[in-house]
Amino acid sequence: MGMTFTLADDPADEDRETGRLLFAGPVTFVKGVVAMSGLPPADRVEVCFAGRSNVGKSSLINALTGRKTLARASNTPGRTQEINYFALGDTRYLVDLPGYGYAEAPVAIVAKWQALLRQYLAGRQTLRRAFVLIDARHGIKAVDAEILALLDRSAVTFQAVLTKVDKINRVDREAVIEQVKGALASHPAAYPQIVVTSSEKGEGVETLRAIIATLE
Repeated sequence: MGMTFTLADDPADEDRETGRLLFAGPVTFVKGVVAMSGLPPADRVEVCFAGRSNVGKSSLINALTGRKTLARASNTPGRTQEINYFALGDTRYLVDLPGYGYAEAPVAIVAKWQALLRQYLAGRQTLRRAFVLIDARHGIKAVDAEILALLDRSAVTFQAVLTKVDKINRVDREAVIEQVKGALASHPAAYPQIVVTSSEKGEGVETLRAIIATLE
């Protein structure tokens, strides 16, 4: 019998405030990394964001941090070609991984990104959770299944985050939530709570902040 998946609970007041304070504090771009040798020291809790191209990753990072241009959004799939590190004060790293599932990028470039991604996920001891962003208009697709399998093999706990829920109606929303629950059931590394978000409307932002702020 597979794991039971639910929607993430609203954070307790204390956790909500912890999350608010973390993201209201200094958020700075540290560096873009193209090889494992370039990673900053593993001296704090780290979370990463993964998602296929144009899933709304940059928009969600900007919504979380309250900074409109922190993560550069681009309409060109595969534009982010490196692992981008952001420091949340001196206690957390927020890591923006290259988008995957891009048809436009050259095969050799894609292979290089995938190799770096595998090395990072398997070899970063301070990585506490990967947030895998899923476009609510499409649900989990074959290209997402590849990264979920990679996370399973790397034994990295990952949590599904639905993006752009403001773009669909309630019936479609319920349907995609059920689809995601079903797809996650076969993944041993999946965290059992799904976060539902809208960068434009702010839905789920406080919940995600609280989760990141309270990871140990």
